[in-house]
Amino acid sequence: MKRYEMNRQKEGSITYFFIRDIETWDIVLLPTKYLMHMTKAKCSPNTVRRSGCSILYYLEYIEEKEKKLTDVYEMSFDEQTKYFVEFLYWLKAGNHTSDKMNILPNNGTCNAYLKDVFRFYVFIEEEFSQFGGLKVLSYSQFTAVDSVGLKKTIRSRSFKGYLKEEEHKARTAKKDEIIEILKACTNIRDRLLILLLAETGYRIGEILGINYMNDIDYSNQVIRVYFREDNENGARAKNAEYRSAKISADTFQFLNCYIAEYRKILQHQSYLFVNISGRTVGNPLTVDAVYAMLKRMEKKTGIKITPHMLRHYFGNERRKAGWALELIQIAYGHRHIQTTINYLDIVDDELLEASQEFYKKNTALYGIDELL
Repeated sequence: MKRYEMNRQKEGSITYFFIRDIETWDIVLLPTKYLMHMTKAKCSPNTVRRSGCSILYYLEYIEEKEKKLTDVYEMSFDEQTKYFVEFLYWLKAGNHTSDKMNILPNNGTCNAYLKDVFRFYVFIEEEFSQFGGLKVLSYSQFTAVDSVGLKKTIRSRSFKGYLKEEEHKARTAKKDEIIEILKACTNIRDRLLILLLAETGYRIGEILGINYMNDIDYSNQVIRVYFREDNENGARAKNAEYRSAKISADTFQFLNCYIAEYRKILQHQSYLFVNISGRTVGNPLTVDAVYAMLKRMEKKTGIKITPHMLRHYFGNERRKAGWALELIQIAYGHRHIQTTINYLDIVDDELLEASQEFYKKNTALYGIDELL
């Protein structure tokens, strides 16, 4: 039987998470204090919840080991390394869940859980200096001098025990699949949601946070996303950014039809996407409700589509249309160009063809014929 559980409590628009000992019903102070810190630091509720789950699993692990959170500080470097590597394999074996029928986590997921735990320990060390630091997280550092003579210290974490991660690339939704899903939808709201995901490249949290009164430029057919912390459904833009996207004339007409059809529901609040039936009619649509809808569509059509797959579709279609990589990066809201590249279906054959075309146009690139 599991010893700990994570609970949440909502105060206004803010969700607080805390970890409780099931046996004593006491709140476990250090992890709860860390989750509170994350909330105050404006981390998204999903990020806080994920970190809470990681720490929850770790607490179960150290319970089995009959250890306390801070016992690890007394271990040697080798002992700490072994301790955390064993945690990774404990996760890999599915010991963190009571449902053994679940699919076991991949290596990347296990590593992500451990990284969350390490961030928690860094928080402990900042709050309570008497513990020092984890030896497996001690900094490897060297000092370099830049071009203008300024010294810069470069640090890197030294833990080398992470599991080798499998190469993973999310599948891109195909146009014919999107059309089949659109046909299978039973209402105009769901169809509009899928169309906007495919045409804007926005994340699902960004789409669900759209305010139809303030975020839509109806004269120019442009939809904007803003970072807000007080969305009733917990939706929020990532990286506290602002972006805008123009939609097609057909989808814009679809948007107007949706607003006209559900105007009696929409007029009582400002969210574009709301529940259109049941006891919660008029409430903002949630991420869980969207995934449940797409799961129903999968059962009807045999086609799996997720918001992330539609986001991939957006970028790949723009690249085929000749958009520069930097434009796609801006549209996605990515901070790093490599993240954008990871979204695109660039294959080796395409790179080879591009190289071949380049050399056809630049045959005398180095004047090699004069060297022979």
